[in-house]
Amino acid sequence: MNYRTLTYDKIGETIYEYEHKTGMKVLFVKKTGYNKKTAMFGTNYGSMDSVFEVRGKEIHVPDGIAHFLEHKLFEQEDGNMLDKFTSLGASPNAFTSFSQTVYYFSCTDLFEENFRMLLDYVQKPWLTDENVEKEKGIIGQEIRMYEDNADWRVFFNLLDCLYVKHPVKIEIAGTIDSISKINKELLYDCYNTFYTPSNMAVVVVGDFEPESIFSIVDEMIHFKNAGKVEKKYPDEPEEINMEYKEQKLAVSMPLFNMGVKDNARVTGFELLKRRIALGIALYHTMGRSSDLYSRLYEERLINDSFQFDVSLNKSYGYLSWGGQSPDPKKTAGIISEAINEIKSKGIVQEAFDRIKKSQEGMFIRSLNSVDNIARELMDSYFNDTNYFDVGKAYEQVDIDYTNSVFREVFENRTALAVINPL
Repeated sequence: MNYRTLTYDKIGETIYEYEHKTGMKVLFVKKTGYNKKTAMFGTNYGSMDSVFEVRGKEIHVPDGIAHFLEHKLFEQEDGNMLDKFTSLGASPNAFTSFSQTVYYFSCTDLFEENFRMLLDYVQKPWLTDENVEKEKGIIGQEIRMYEDNADWRVFFNLLDCLYVKHPVKIEIAGTIDSISKINKELLYDCYNTFYTPSNMAVVVVGDFEPESIFSIVDEMIHFKNAGKVEKKYPDEPEEINMEYKEQKLAVSMPLFNMGVKDNARVTGFELLKRRIALGIALYHTMGRSSDLYSRLYEERLINDSFQFDVSLNKSYGYLSWGGQSPDPKKTAGIISEAINEIKSKGIVQEAFDRIKKSQEGMFIRSLNSVDNIARELMDSYFNDTNYFDVGKAYEQVDIDYTNSVFREVFENRTALAVINPL
């Protein structure tokens, strides 16, 4: 059995990479002495992918269909897969993000039985007119629930502010109207287009020998490629859609999310470096040890809910920050002033070194979690990167690069979304 070994001496990790005869990649990380095991089976297909081209034909499908399909795969003719995994002592789940759909489980015992079941059911959709119609009611309830979720609403309101055309601004589950247009035939079309080996990957983390994992994959994977699919996204202008969006919901205190669009389209190692640099810059600007955070907290303009995030994908990117605040506009103004000051003066070397060391330490600690390793490996693979290259990326990210990237991103206008009490 031929497979490739990628060893990362600095972090003491090895990836065993196997290419199945169908073209599907299998990534395995051995964690000697760990009782917990995790396996993931994912496809490079998410909520953004409602327009695509297959064999020269451009296809448009309703928003929310990737998430709908995720729900339906758990329902098999002989029962619900969640119940089957639970009966074997595993903890199963799945998620649909903007760019991926991933099915997974973790367990301590009976790994092989659970792993075979994961590989089997994801290859066997069972769709009928009746169970598709029934699912519309279930997902409709989920959509209505998120309509009343202030954290969810302020986040998507921010994305609506930042993006003019890109489908990252569209709700992952779609809308009541969009899911009403979904039928069995469309679901099978999307399944046969995106659930195809060259568009999928398997990730396993646990205390096994690589040959045992790859042999099971060889035995269990049967489907074939249906042809190359090309995802279609509209040209997104550099400017933002709007500077401010407000909504009223049943909250006790106003909630805000502020952000900026990163227009650079990078992949691979450059994406890792950029994500690290922007993370360091944001931590320096508004992390809990920053002057800005101390001022806002002391003036009671923010509380412990305040957080920030760097989200970079090969087709979109943004930075966001926010939380509860009695005066979101005043808070946003103070944050903007601090950003402009740091953009002008730059990060000093001492602060940069301290934060970089701290952030790199957090990355090293994350390698103790089999779930985190599996999740990050899957995400990195679909973004043409490698999670274990983060260690090498930290070596190459210096203060000049970090200040340069920070200034570049914050040449763009920021946007503010606010949820106010009724």
